[in-house]
Amino acid sequence: MPSILIIDDQPWVQEFLIEELTGEGYQVVAMGDAKSVVENLTDPPPDLVVLDLYLDGIEGFGILSDLKKRLPDLPIIIFTAYDTYVDDPRLSQADGYVIKSFRLDELKQKVADVLKQTVTPLSYAFN
Repeated sequence: MPSILIIDDQPWVQEFLIEELTGEGYQVVAMGDAKSVVENLTDPPPDLVVLDLYLDGIEGFGILSDLKKRLPDLPIIIFTAYDTYVDDPRLSQADGYVIKSFRLDELKQKVADVLKQTVTPLSYAFN
């Protein structure tokens, strides 16, 4: 089963995404701050990251850049309440951009599409 890491500083968003994405058959964990991500990124890393752009203490662009330097093949989907960054060149590192909503159809579809392109069944068959 593919694993997803949620990076969002709002506990209710974490819980909501964990519940919804677990219901889709994914293994999901959440972290709420950049320090936790840097210190506790698991080995092996998750199959996909869902990242909020505004976190307490650091903006998500810093985490996006850091994760892509450390793990260039790790797919990252930006999940934010702001649509003003769609044309931001820093997002070229991301594998998707979804505006936060209580309806998660678009996020679920983007997660499925990205994982279909990047995860083969053998990469998680032995987890």
